[in-house]
Amino acid sequence: MMDWIEEELQKIQQQKLLRRRTLREGLIDLCSNDYLGLREHPEVKEEAIRVIKDYGVGSGASALVSGYTIHHKSLEEKLADFKGVPACVLFGSGYLANLGTIPALVSEGDMILSDQLNHASIIDGCRLSRAKVFVFPHLDYEKAEEILKENRRAYRRCLLVSDSVFSMDGDIAHLPTLLKLSQEYDCMLMLDEAHATGTLGEKGKGILYAFGIPWQENIILMGTLSKALGSYGAFVCGSQRFVDYLINRARSLIFSTSLPPSLCASAKKALEILEREEWMVPTLKSLAEDIYKRLSKMGFSVKFHHTPILPIMLYSEERALELSKYLLEKGVFLQAIRYPTVPMGEARLRLTASLKYKKEDLEYFYMLLKSLPHPPLTDPLSPKPDF
Repeated sequence: MMDWIEEELQKIQQQKLLRRRTLREGLIDLCSNDYLGLREHPEVKEEAIRVIKDYGVGSGASALVSGYTIHHKSLEEKLADFKGVPACVLFGSGYLANLGTIPALVSEGDMILSDQLNHASIIDGCRLSRAKVFVFPHLDYEKAEEILKENRRAYRRCLLVSDSVFSMDGDIAHLPTLLKLSQEYDCMLMLDEAHATGTLGEKGKGILYAFGIPWQENIILMGTLSKALGSYGAFVCGSQRFVDYLINRARSLIFSTSLPPSLCASAKKALEILEREEWMVPTLKSLAEDIYKRLSKMGFSVKFHHTPILPIMLYSEERALELSKYLLEKGVFLQAIRYPTVPMGEARLRLTASLKYKKEDLEYFYMLLKSLPHPPLTDPLSPKPDF
């Protein structure tokens, strides 16, 4: 009865889209989202261990049953202060945050306006909401306004949703335009700060600080603890009444076990370090610029928008797989990103900048690229290389 699974796997394999997990032990990892290296910071680890000794490994229940501790409350307050908003509430992951928040905001009779390259968790949250979803071309705000002009009056509520920093290209949403559209067309504006928290704006406080725009009540900020903050989990921020509403309506919060207290404590410690060590964010930006210059000088096509995400464009799925395999055999882990994560024909190696990288590891990586038995691939129509 289950033979169809093998057939489906074979189809995926033939399309060069089969995914496998890779053990990263012993490898030089150049593709994680640990942008600031905080997951291995001694103070962060010590704080997690300290709280585990007092609270154990798990939280025991959902936040609405018995899984809400002083560490959860303290982290929520710290995040609200960090983001410059009245209140925040924690979720188990970024995926759970988007799956819970979007359907709580809109439903049948409402509309969603979503950027084409928004994260999969946003897409799935939109689907679950049962609202009418309109997708505008990536960063094409003129088209977004056209959609609003033609459709907004036909719907009760409207949610305009976008990544702040887009996870695969590293480009940044233009907040002033999004905010203007949300105000003119009476929309809630939800911004996914997963890759902006810790990397964008003053002390990594995110897109509001990057554009110098104060928080307003129609703005909803979602973010994760698992990337630049080096922990696990997520948060959603807004007004106090909005947070109270989510606690009563977001199903992925209500019906999920809350984060372990140790992860809350370690994330709070990471925030304290980030605020204290003001050199971190500028140094990360300088490192990303240096990596971009080195790769460009070698002739590689790299998308760069002054964030730590630097996709090396290979275009074809086969090319991306081959180069990723070649590097892996040499001890460098750089994952091939293919459809459906990115559009077909837009395959790439998703390189990230991180403060945890050793200079000698980056030099080894550059040496491997220089020694490739073919010229760099900068044209999507260039022939397949032989690695």
